[in-house]
Amino acid sequence: MPEYLAPGVFVEEVSFRASSIAGVATSTTGYAGRTHYGPVRYPGGPTTVEPRLVTGFSEFERVYGGLAPFDDDVTLPFLAHAARAFFLNGGRRLYVSRVYVGEGGVASAELPVAQAGLAHLRARWPGHMGGVAVGLTAVRGGDVGVHVEVPGEPAGAKARGVQPGTILEVVPPPPPNQPMPPSTTPLVAANLRVLRIENDRQVFHNAAGQPDPPPVTALLLPVEVTVTVTVDPERVDVYSRLGVGVDAPRAIERVLGRDDPQDEDAVIWFDRGSAGAVNPIDMLIALVGDGDPTTKVVRLAGGTDGGPLSADRLMGDPADPDRVDAKATGLEALAEVDDIAIVAAPDVGGLDDEGERVVATQNLIRHAEAARYRIAVVDGPEGASLNEIRAFRGNFDSSYAAIYHPWLEVLDPAGPPAPGVPTPRLLLPPSGFVTGIYARTDVTRGVFKAPANEVVFGLTRFESVINQGRNEVLNPENINALRFFPGRGNRVWGARMMSSDPQWLYVNVRRLFLFLEHSIDRATQWAVFEPNGDALWRNVTQTVRDFLDVQWRAGALLGRTPEEAYFVRCDRSTMTQNDLDNGRLICLIGVAPVKPAEFVIFRIGQFTADARG
Repeated sequence: MPEYLAPGVFVEEVSFRASSIAGVATSTTGYAGRTHYGPVRYPGGPTTVEPRLVTGFSEFERVYGGLAPFDDDVTLPFLAHAARAFFLNGGRRLYVSRVYVGEGGVASAELPVAQAGLAHLRARWPGHMGGVAVGLTAVRGGDVGVHVEVPGEPAGAKARGVQPGTILEVVPPPPPNQPMPPSTTPLVAANLRVLRIENDRQVFHNAAGQPDPPPVTALLLPVEVTVTVTVDPERVDVYSRLGVGVDAPRAIERVLGRDDPQDEDAVIWFDRGSAGAVNPIDMLIALVGDGDPTTKVVRLAGGTDGGPLSADRLMGDPADPDRVDAKATGLEALAEVDDIAIVAAPDVGGLDDEGERVVATQNLIRHAEAARYRIAVVDGPEGASLNEIRAFRGNFDSSYAAIYHPWLEVLDPAGPPAPGVPTPRLLLPPSGFVTGIYARTDVTRGVFKAPANEVVFGLTRFESVINQGRNEVLNPENINALRFFPGRGNRVWGARMMSSDPQWLYVNVRRLFLFLEHSIDRATQWAVFEPNGDALWRNVTQTVRDFLDVQWRAGALLGRTPEEAYFVRCDRSTMTQNDLDNGRLICLIGVAPVKPAEFVIFRIGQFTADARG
């Protein structure tokens, strides 16, 4: 009861209903693996390297790169292809943790600055960025000069509507009825001034850093830089009217900064380097040149896509608690994203070394088990025979992972290399397609529906044909087959976990329990440190019952009545005095999940008109 210390009327708000539980999202997926570029931790790099959420493949391409082979021209970016398949098959939310194997590999371009040293345009992330063109163009604005007279001081020029740090070009006024000077006129350092504020007055500094007021009759034209970054023919990023001075509005190092740029998907950043304290006028000339027209194009050089994925790099490192800039990497980075319910590593199935492939898969499964509320989708090896996929499957036993076989053939999204040449065909691991189907089934039916007997989109055929006889070998070993049925298309034809425990045989049963556990966990945090008595027990019981009743009515639980579908107990029968003395509240919950009709059997016999039965 609240404390009352003086007479009066007190109005209090109370609640007469139990708290509610909102179901968590189950279709959010996480991938870890190689990409062409994108957030990844490396020495001297940005600190914002957390896995990024993308909601479409075009967004994925902007952040992590496209579908072209890596710089060895042989290795496919399986993760990028998996992301494309994920969204094609109904996925909506995807977190990506990029794994980079290598040192250095960051492309850059040098910009000599007078006698002051070098500035650089650098790639924000490691990757094969050689050839990326960066156009730097000087842009003049309209005349901002005005003639002013201050009592007791000599008449002078003043700039209107521009901020301190702006570079101004001093231009003689054109003759009457003549146009302004063309914007491509070469820049001359002697005609440039930097606007400063000193003692609440405007001061114009020249290239030598000395006060040099412009003539009162001159035109003052703001000079800024437009940066055009051509990543490839389909991606051209334009950053208009950037200031060159450190204190300029829209300064180039703020818009194209390393750690917190205005465009978080920017592929380059501006590094003043050893020329950090140089006069802004010298920096402007270094950026755009003094030729005609005032445009310079530089190309980044260097950078590599890194080496093949390894099992250790896939697992990654946890965040260093003593260094704020040492963020988690690989699967460890995905572990910090609470929303993820499905994980995959599409590169693992393509590893050449069998031992690396097994250990990397073990790491993926271990990650899912440690995260508690997520399931791993596992790829078998490329080109695996029936015996090979069975041998690979035999290495694992987990109720948090499911394996799918075989790989899928698709037409190369890049198209034919030349007119008249057949479009190349690629073999891709199934995880991208299957995780998309998981997400699609969750959205359209619910997590309790087995993600099987669902059409697979975006392929030409399966790598190998799984007929009824082969499926009868794979299914008892909990290997989920991908099959083609004439007239019904390509379908997922299995929904089993890689587990020897019969109570966790089916994918949808395991995912339903993860959904229930995660939802209850997240929504009942309010109960911690509440008085551990009858009132709290009744509230918790009613809260969980209301949530399970919604799931039963949606078809997730088996039973004709709520009593048949679930029970919730939280009272002295579930807790001893020792539990209460040690601050434990124990709530016992039992649910009857709906299991898939894996074997649909019709028994048919002869029946005659005069039969009785």
